[in-house]
Amino acid sequence: MIAGIIGATGYAGAELVRLLAGHPNIEKLVLASVSFEGDYIERVYPNFLGRVQTPLVKPEAVVAEAEVVFAALPNGVGEAFAKTCVEKGTPFIDFSADFRFDDDEATYTAWYGKPYVHPELRKYSVYGLPELNRSRIKALGASKTAIIGNPGCYPTGASLAAYPALVKGIAGPGTIIVDSASGITGGGREPSRSFHYPECADSVTPYKVGAHRHTPEISRNFDAMIGKPGQGIRQVIFTPHLAPMNRGILSTVYIPLAEDWKVQTNRSGAPRPPVKEVSEKAAEIRSAYADFYRNEPFVRVLPEDSIAATNRVRQSNFCDISTHLDQTGTTLIIASAIDNMVKGAAGQAVQNMNVIFGFPETAGLTSIPSSF
Repeated sequence: MIAGIIGATGYAGAELVRLLAGHPNIEKLVLASVSFEGDYIERVYPNFLGRVQTPLVKPEAVVAEAEVVFAALPNGVGEAFAKTCVEKGTPFIDFSADFRFDDDEATYTAWYGKPYVHPELRKYSVYGLPELNRSRIKALGASKTAIIGNPGCYPTGASLAAYPALVKGIAGPGTIIVDSASGITGGGREPSRSFHYPECADSVTPYKVGAHRHTPEISRNFDAMIGKPGQGIRQVIFTPHLAPMNRGILSTVYIPLAEDWKVQTNRSGAPRPPVKEVSEKAAEIRSAYADFYRNEPFVRVLPEDSIAATNRVRQSNFCDISTHLDQTGTTLIIASAIDNMVKGAAGQAVQNMNVIFGFPETAGLTSIPSSF
């Protein structure tokens, strides 16, 4: 099969080139880059020397030849290409926010400052978190007119962390807090002061506090997971942080427990229940998480003595999850780790392609993580 990438020289696009070059069902890559048109991908990224000797062409050439098109483009740019792909019957997998909100144009406009260019395309689109929407992705993909809104990197880690708690009734009413730290590749390839080495090395910094664009995506996912999409019943406080590392996102999610899942205080009325009771309840919740994700190839629920860490998922499509309780036994704390360039972007896009075309879902994504 011929796969095309528009925006192949950005960080996410280049990571997609790396993954697809090793995919057993991909015979040829067609790559486009406005910035480097006419050059070769291995001249832009020398790590591809001798492996991917592919010229960089116009985006229109990618759409004309490819049997699946990936778009690693800024928000508001890809709709015209998506429209052509729909007319041609070519699945289109988009990395931007343009197709993440289905027909909720008001939310998209409020957070991204622009309306849909082609609102009619939303009848062909589906939010591409496979663990949440696998059946919809597969059904739409069968028509070959599918548009996949690849999830944001932060929402991927946060959503997978909270999913079992929301579905199984472990989560009670109240605010969910999501604190996430991301590597600097999340800011893209274009240089800026915020991502200049002296500015971000040896420092962890929160940014866009209370106003990050991924907040409504996380909130919408939480609502969908409990079966009440669009009702906005979950308040989410999301704070991203820039961490001095190239890759990875570590999310810590705090969820108030439902009454039935809380650890009851001991008979003496002490505010802190016995450690044994907290430990037993933590084990019960961990077991519920493991059972929920037992058939998911890319979600690993860690054993009791392990805590999720970004270095253990590097260059892989895994999401590692560890579950914990606070000392009072009333709040669930989940840590999730992903590689923001793989499960947070390119790897998830390949996973979506596999679902659409009926390939093994792990095809091209079987590499063991590098821990150093």
